[in-house]
Amino acid sequence: VELVEAGGGLVQPGGSLRLSCAASGSTFFTMGWFRQAPGNARRFVAGINGFGDRSWYESRVGDRFNISRDNARNTAYLQMNGLKVEDTAIYYCAASRKRVATVDEQYEYWGQGTQVTVSS
Repeated sequence: VELVEAGGGLVQPGGSLRLSCAASGSTFFTMGWFRQAPGNARRFVAGINGFGDRSWYESRVGDRFNISRDNARNTAYLQMNGLKVEDTAIYYCAASRKRVATVDEQYEYWGQGTQVTVSS
């Protein structure tokens, strides 16, 4: 499975971005988004199951971010609203064979990452 992220960039605080993750291979993996800020460990952000009917979030983003997927396009998305400076990080897409996955070790495939910078 190859994963390719897109949609990162520079945005002002309070703004929005939508990240996408195009996947080759199987379309029914659980998909997740992680992020890594400078000097910090990579952390889970959001996940969605293979059919797209169940999603879960890290507590600090649950009311601002939304994960979705379009299996016909083999693509997962992360809609980020109300962005804050502390959301600045490299965002990674990942795929897992598990039905629910919330930590690095549960994901077998990773994208290369896309930079999100929130700054005025």
